[in-house]
Amino acid sequence: MPLSWLHTTDFQQLIDVLRDRGHRVIGPQVADGAVVYRDLADASDLPTGWLDEQDGGLYRLRYDPQAGTFDHVVGPHSLKNFLFPPRETFETWSRTPNGWLQTTPAYEPEQLAVIGVRGCDLAALAIQDRVFLGGDSIDVRYQARREKLFVVAVNCRRAAATCFCHSMGCGPAVGPGFDIALTEVGDRFAIEATTDAGIAVLADLAGRLSLPLLTADEVAAVRQVPETLREAMQARRPEEGTPRPRSLDTENIRNLLFDNLAHPRWAEVADRCLSCANCTLVCPTCFCSSVGEVTDLTGDEVSRERHWASCFTLEHSQMHGANARPTTASRYRQWLTHKLAGWIDQFGTSGCTGCGRCITWCPVGIDITEEVAAIREMPTSSPS
Repeated sequence: MPLSWLHTTDFQQLIDVLRDRGHRVIGPQVADGAVVYRDLADASDLPTGWLDEQDGGLYRLRYDPQAGTFDHVVGPHSLKNFLFPPRETFETWSRTPNGWLQTTPAYEPEQLAVIGVRGCDLAALAIQDRVFLGGDSIDVRYQARREKLFVVAVNCRRAAATCFCHSMGCGPAVGPGFDIALTEVGDRFAIEATTDAGIAVLADLAGRLSLPLLTADEVAAVRQVPETLREAMQARRPEEGTPRPRSLDTENIRNLLFDNLAHPRWAEVADRCLSCANCTLVCPTCFCSSVGEVTDLTGDEVSRERHWASCFTLEHSQMHGANARPTTASRYRQWLTHKLAGWIDQFGTSGCTGCGRCITWCPVGIDITEEVAAIREMPTSSPS
C-alpha cells in the first residue's frame, strides 16, 4: 500500500479508529521513571520530547523539546508482557460440603493494539511465535492472544548505547510482522500498512482525515531514516555526549560458545552476577515458566497459576534431589549459551534480537556483548 502522511496533531485520530474498531489500545508512556506500555486513550500521553539514556546498569530519562514522539528507545516492557503474561490462572478449586469443585476460568482475550513496537521486538515476536506456535504442542492461550494482536510499529531514528539490533539483523528498520508502520519525519509520520487489518484501519483513518500520498523522493527519504541509523550503529558512531553503541560479532557464535564451556570467563562474570533474573524478566524472547498452586488465607480456595520463571534461580535446575546447575557461573553460562547457541539448534535462529534490555536492567551492568567478545578474544579451544 502506498505511504501516506499523518500529521502529529492528527495522531489522536489513529487511536480513536483503533478503539472504535474494538481494540484496547496500548502505547508508550512515561511512568515510574521509565517509558513503559500502558493503556492509551489520549495522544497527549505519548512520551513526546522524552529521551532515554541507557548503558550498563543505567536508565535515565531527560526531556528535550526538540525530541519527537518516539525518539525514546525500548523500555523494560515488550510484547511478551501481553502475549505471555507474567502470571495467569488456569484452574481453580473451591472447597464445598461435598468435596472440591474444580473450574476452568472462561478465557476470551480482548482485541489488543500496541503502538510503538520496534524492529527488535517484532523480531522477538517472531521468535516467540516459533516457540509457542511452531511445534506439536501449541499454547492455545498464546495463540488466542496472538490472533487478536494489532501491531503499530515504529522505525527507529535513534539508538541507545545498549542497542545492537544491527548485529542481529533485527533493526533499526522494522521487519515483517506489523500491521501499520510509522516513520517520524519532522511534524509528520509516514504511515504504511502491509496486512488486510492494517489497510482497513488506514481506510477508516482516510475517511476522517486527508492523508496525502508521499512522492517517490519522499518515500526514498523515509526509507533512509532507519538506514542512516543502521550505518551509524555499524560504524559505532555515538550520538554526541553518549557512549559508543554496542556490537556483537555473531560469526560462528554457536560453536564458539559450545567449544568454550570451561572458559574461565564464566567464573569471572559469576563474581559480579547477582542471579537476580532481571535479564530474563526484561528479555522479549525468554519463555521459561513454572506452574504452582496458590491458596487463600482460609485454605478453601486454590488457584493453579502459571508464572514466569528464570534459569538464574536455583530451583529452576533442581531435579531428583540434586541440582544440575548449582553455581552462578553454570547458570549464567546456561542462559547465554542457550540464548546465542542452543536456540539455533532448537529454532533455527538466535534467541537474541539485540534490544540491549539485559544490559540496561542488569544491576551490575553485565554486558552480553562484552562477555562474548572476551571469550572470542581468548578461546580455550578453537570453534569446530
